[in-house]
Amino acid sequence: MRENNCLKKLSDEIIAETADLFKIFGDATRMRILLVLQGKELCVLDISQELCMTQSAISHQLRILKQSRLVKSRREGKSVFYSLDDDHVSSILSLGLDHVME
Repeated sequence: MRENNCLKKLSDEIIAETADLFKIFGDATRMRILLVLQGKELCVLDISQELCMTQSAISHQLRILKQSRLVKSRREGKSVFYSLDDDHVSSILSLGLDHVME
């Protein structure tokens, strides 16, 4: 079977990294956090209140999201505010939701 020409251009590393990215989206708590952050910037306390979860649980998931470059943080005094890292994240969320709701 012949491989697609586009697939030949992608390294195994890029394919593995993309698969890992989609694993991050595969967790319902992380999805909820990303959806809450869509279009706004919030601190851990605000996210935890909105999702009715502990700050510790939110912080753990934010750490994973930040390492995956899906969210970014900004410090203001003692508070850290989180937002989606870029428009690609928002697009992925929107496309995924559109597909599921179709």
